[in-house]
Amino acid sequence: MPTQDLLPADTAMGALTLKVGDLALMSTYYATALGLEVLEDGADVVVLGRRGSAVVRLESARHLHLPQRGAAGLFHTALLFADRADLAAVVASAAQHPLSSFAGSADHLVSEAFYFSDPEGNGIELYFDRPRDTWDWARDERGNRTVVMDSLPLPPGEYIEKHLTEDAAAHPEAKGAEVGHVHLQVGDVETARRFYVDVLGFERTAGWHDQALFVSAGGYHHHMAMNVWNSRGAGPRKDTLGLGEVLIRVPEADEVGALADRLAHAGITSHHTGAELRFEDPWRNRLRVAAADAPGGIA
Repeated sequence: MPTQDLLPADTAMGALTLKVGDLALMSTYYATALGLEVLEDGADVVVLGRRGSAVVRLESARHLHLPQRGAAGLFHTALLFADRADLAAVVASAAQHPLSSFAGSADHLVSEAFYFSDPEGNGIELYFDRPRDTWDWARDERGNRTVVMDSLPLPPGEYIEKHLTEDAAAHPEAKGAEVGHVHLQVGDVETARRFYVDVLGFERTAGWHDQALFVSAGGYHHHMAMNVWNSRGAGPRKDTLGLGEVLIRVPEADEVGALADRLAHAGITSHHTGAELRFEDPWRNRLRVAAADAPGGIA
C-alpha cells in the first residue's frame, strides 16, 4: 500500500460510545469500578474519563435489547493506564465491585492485561504497555512484519500484591487513562482486512489464522482488532445495546479528507463535515474519524 494511503503514525483512539439500557447503573459502574470521573452528566448522555480526557460516552437507549451472542459488534474496549501501580489499583477496584464479571488475564509480551465485563455484558480490557523498545517483531509466512504477542499466565492476585501502592489506590484519578484499542466481533477476517487495511489505511500487525486480525498505525501493537471467535458468519448488526460508535483521532483535517476520498473510491457511503467523517464497516459497526483539533466537545 502506498505510504500516502496509510493512516498517520500518530493516529489514536478516542472515547468509545456505548448504548446502554440503564444509564444511572452503568455510569455509576464506570465511575466506581474503574475510577473514571464524570466529565459530562446529562439526562441521556454521560461522559466519563480522567484528567479532562474522555474515555467512554454512555448513551441512554432503554428501548433497545441486548445483542445476541453471535452478533457482530464490540468484543471489548481496552483502557490503557499510565503505569503498573495505576493498573493494579483499577484491577483491584474492578475485581471487588459486585457488578463486575472477571473474564481472565494475560501477559501479551507487549502488554499486561486484565479482562472484565460490565453490568450489561460489554467487554473491558484494562492494560499497561511495556516500553516499545522491548517489543519483538518478526516476519509471517508472507513476509509481512508482525509484532510478537502471546497469552501467558498473569495471576491477578500476585500482580496486585506486587504493584499496588497506597498512593495509586487512594488517588486513582491522579493519572490519565485512554482508549488504547478497540476489539470488535466480525463475520469474517478477510472482509475485515480488506476494509480496515486496504481502505481505511491501518497496517496489519498480527493475525491468528483466519480467526483474528490486529491492525495499527505508526507501529503500535494494535489500535483495533477483529475476531470471529463468537461471531463467524455474522451479518450486519441490528440496532441493539452495546457498541454505539468507535472514534478514531487523526492529527489534521487533511487526513480526514484523504480518508473520505478512499472511502468514496471504494464505494463506501460516508458523511463528511470537513473535520470529521462518519461511516459504517461491513457489519454496520459505526465509526467516526475526526481531526484531533476538531470542535465537538470532550468526546
